[in-house]
Amino acid sequence: MDRFKKVGIAFLSVLLLGITAFGQRTEISIGLSEHFFDTLMDAVFTHSDPLKFSIAGNFSPLGLADNKPSFMKASFGQNEQDENRSVCDESVRLVKETSGIRTAVRFRDGQILAPLAFTGNYNPPLVGCVAFSGWAESNVELSFDEEGQRLIAKAKVNGVHLNGTGGVGNSLIGRMVQNSIDKRINPIEIIRLDKISMMLPLQNSANIRMKAVGISHEIHNEVLVIRIAYEFQKA
Repeated sequence: MDRFKKVGIAFLSVLLLGITAFGQRTEISIGLSEHFFDTLMDAVFTHSDPLKFSIAGNFSPLGLADNKPSFMKASFGQNEQDENRSVCDESVRLVKETSGIRTAVRFRDGQILAPLAFTGNYNPPLVGCVAFSGWAESNVELSFDEEGQRLIAKAKVNGVHLNGTGGVGNSLIGRMVQNSIDKRINPIEIIRLDKISMMLPLQNSANIRMKAVGISHEIHNEVLVIRIAYEFQKA
């Protein structure tokens, strides 16, 4: 018992020493491997429906609206448009894999890369329903949302590789896919930092809390190492 008592006193002494040093920072490191993200993606595609973006409904004479890609259907009457839409599901769907390319997260040359496999359909004028598939090259950038106490990511699409369109509408589909991913996926919440914090009760109903004040990251041997700087503050 004396031994455990001494250990307890020593532990409390360390805590009190840290509490008196307000403004000092501590750091927590989290390592996320490619295998972690592969397992996560497998779970996502196993237990949920594919993420789906509609591409119907925004049309202009030039196929562009506010510099965003859309599809021209001026040659169809309203009833014909409605009928064709009901037959052709005009959408883009992110999928687990297509043409040997898997949706994944990869760490290469200090960068976070995210190939995104997709399939879809669209219904251009006088052509009929066209199926397409391919994958998008994207880079992921991490940032620290201090107010929201979150680590967030934004995927930026740099290029789209298509197949299955027979040469019809490749550039238009490419721009549409890029716009859809940028608009619908970003930003991505990676970690809520308050969930890996702690609250230490003190006397007189006071508390000491850990607040995230900065984030940095490095990539080593295909592992993303996230370092979170915390300050102990009076709550």
